[in-house]
Amino acid sequence: MRLIQNSPDISAYLAVSAAIDHDHPDVRAAAATLAAGAPDAYAYAEAAFTFVRDAIAHSADTGDPRVTWRASDVLARRTGICHAKAHALAALLRARGIPAALCYQRFEVVHGLVAVRLPGMERWVRQDPRGNKPGVDARFRLDREQLAFPVRPECNELDYPVLFAEPHPVVLQCLREAVDRPHLWQTLPTDL
Repeated sequence: MRLIQNSPDISAYLAVSAAIDHDHPDVRAAAATLAAGAPDAYAYAEAAFTFVRDAIAHSADTGDPRVTWRASDVLARRTGICHAKAHALAALLRARGIPAALCYQRFEVVHGLVAVRLPGMERWVRQDPRGNKPGVDARFRLDREQLAFPVRPECNELDYPVLFAEPHPVVLQCLREAVDRPHLWQTLPTDL
């Protein structure tokens, strides 16, 4: 699949926003800690991915009712659904000058991913920091995708090819307005 930037300017994928608040001290501190053990941008990107995938719980897997949407809140509370975890990973990558985009898949509801563009790479590579569990084995890969869930076109599932510099407005609105995760499950978009 050919991924398409919704903004032609690569700097849009480095920008700070309300959801991708990589200027926040907690995000900066987490990025500095991860960078201390990473000799280059590739190692840092993998460390950031692994941290978000493994150290931040997917709230549906743990039964946590809290809804997070801002990257700094995801890092502070150590919980979030796929979209929130994608915001956290994008913020950690952008904090170190690595362009990061938000992208989506459609299953029963819209699922959030991140695409990364590392130095020297001419292409974006999607990553899924959702979190592993039995039957889910997402990995940081640059040679090919290893996402949590492959789409099944015969089931009307699809990969959206657009790379967003900011969270999709429909997704962000659902996250911001949800009073808890059960409420969020009822309002998550089924299409973009």
